[in-house]
Amino acid sequence: MPVETNKKRQIKPPRVRQFGGSLLILLTLLLLLNFIVPSFFGPRLPQVPYSDFIAQVQAGKVDKAIIGGDRIQYSIKSETPDGKVVEQVFATTPIAIDLDLPRILRDNKVEFAAPPPDQNGWIGTLLSWVAPPLIFFGIWGFLINRQGGGPAALTVGKSKARIYSEGSTGVKFPDVAGVDEAKAELEEIVDFLKNASKYTTLGAKIPKGVLLVGPPGTGKTLLAKAIAGEAGVPFFSISGSEFIELFVGVGAARVRDLFEQAKQQAPCIVFIDELDALGKSRGGAGGFVGGNDEREQTLNQLLTEMDGFDANTGVIIIAATNRPEVLDPALRRPGRFDRQVVVDRPDKIGREAILKVHARNVKLADDVDLGVIAVRTPGFAGADLANLVNEAALLAARQNRQAVVMADFNEAIERLVAGLEKRSRVLNETEKKTVAYHEVGHAIIGALMPGAGKVEKISVVPRGVGALGYTIQMPEEDRFLMVEDEIRGRIATLLGGRSAEEIVFGKVSTGASDDIQKATDLAERYITLYGMSDKLGPVAFEKIQQQFLEGYGNPRRSISPKVAEEIDREVKQIVDNAHHIALSILQTNRDLLEETAQELLQKEILEGSQLRERLQQAKAPEELNEWLRSGKLSEDQPLLQSILN
Repeated sequence: MPVETNKKRQIKPPRVRQFGGSLLILLTLLLLLNFIVPSFFGPRLPQVPYSDFIAQVQAGKVDKAIIGGDRIQYSIKSETPDGKVVEQVFATTPIAIDLDLPRILRDNKVEFAAPPPDQNGWIGTLLSWVAPPLIFFGIWGFLINRQGGGPAALTVGKSKARIYSEGSTGVKFPDVAGVDEAKAELEEIVDFLKNASKYTTLGAKIPKGVLLVGPPGTGKTLLAKAIAGEAGVPFFSISGSEFIELFVGVGAARVRDLFEQAKQQAPCIVFIDELDALGKSRGGAGGFVGGNDEREQTLNQLLTEMDGFDANTGVIIIAATNRPEVLDPALRRPGRFDRQVVVDRPDKIGREAILKVHARNVKLADDVDLGVIAVRTPGFAGADLANLVNEAALLAARQNRQAVVMADFNEAIERLVAGLEKRSRVLNETEKKTVAYHEVGHAIIGALMPGAGKVEKISVVPRGVGALGYTIQMPEEDRFLMVEDEIRGRIATLLGGRSAEEIVFGKVSTGASDDIQKATDLAERYITLYGMSDKLGPVAFEKIQQQFLEGYGNPRRSISPKVAEEIDREVKQIVDNAHHIALSILQTNRDLLEETAQELLQKEILEGSQLRERLQQAKAPEELNEWLRSGKLSEDQPLLQSILN
């Protein structure tokens, strides 16, 4: 948890705010004393009707009266049996239209007078003028607090950075694994914070700012905390979105306050997470003039502050983002963020190191091999692996085991990849049979395609949101590039499920919709992004807007209708050829398709060596090698319809 760097420097509310709160409480108490207390402690007189009062006056029983605007207090003297005179006091409410009352009182010789003026009446008058504005501002302040505007208007420009005391981040470099290259780059900053004189004597300047870029979950925030933990210096942590508020100028004030605090506690580290929320390009596409004055003023102030302090003052700015392409060029130039460190997804060795870090406090059984788990988790980031270890521990605890076994990790991987198992979703016989042939079709084609990895498991148990079955393929090694035949083979594998349905049932189901979407997207990128088309050549027709955030839908460049038509024709041809090859493979291995699907229907899950032995029997048709090499089918090849027949 964040703590203050010094007990004497704890943030206290401003005196103005304390005085205003005390004044409001005092006025409230005065109101209570002025209006409520007299009603409890004042004299309580018996009330009589006004008509009875007039009758008593005319009967000569009333001795004297005090007549006010809303109350008449009068006394009656009477003798007791023992001869004593007793005075009784009563009260009544006058009638405003009775103008004869003074004459009646004079005629009956009643002594009457008006009540004396209230000596404390000025308090009520003062409160009647002061209390309404105070109540209004009190309600306004309450609403501002509820909307996140800060406890008071005077503190709205204060920095909201969380401050960790020296070395108290709880993270050091041994706690961060899988990003050895990034750690090596950042160790220089740690050394500067510890031994600044070694650099300054040579005239060297430490980078003012370090920008950590990479996909989500790769450990950028963890690295920043580790730097502060290793160097033992104060650590200011704030998100880029915390600078931006409704009122223009608040973000700039918070930037100034943050840098003032950092300079006072130098050497220190200022960490700004999600920098893209603050530092988007001021002239980027999709923006417009005057679109967000508050964000632009805040960015301008940040640029000014980073230029305003010397590199060797001991204040180092570290920022993290997974969208570096949208940052303003003035923010990324040397002199502000001098160094850009890529924190990418780990390779197999890095994943194994990360698993060891997160498994330190988990009881593992003897059969757990973290190296095998690292092989089965390609593309997993550090956060994914931490979640994997935790899921496996939860599964072991649910089974009342004393340690986490390898089966728990396998199930946890499937949970993260395919979703939760849904045994409650019961399929009828037709649906179950369709799903079985569909998944076996994926597996047979995937076993013959280059670079596809080994088929580890086939299941007809529903998982996740819409997966009625699934096929798991695990690559044997980390791959960073894909060649043409591998892309074509992946498209054919995606179409394997639909092709199996066509061959066996003569009709298709809706279960292949996601496969068709992925195959079409991959074929389109094959043409427009990777430039692998023979007709269109190495020309990029799409713009990459998200370097580290996964997702399709990159916008196309401005192209002519003729080129767009040619792109669509090429995509259609690639998908049709892959569909043809998928049908040809499954027709060649029809017996294997039937046998494997029937066994899958009986067991629901096929995996391990038994599955691999079956898939090794798959035979490749004659046209497969030629298609993988050139991507084309010869004109004398049979048409799709002839294969189906």
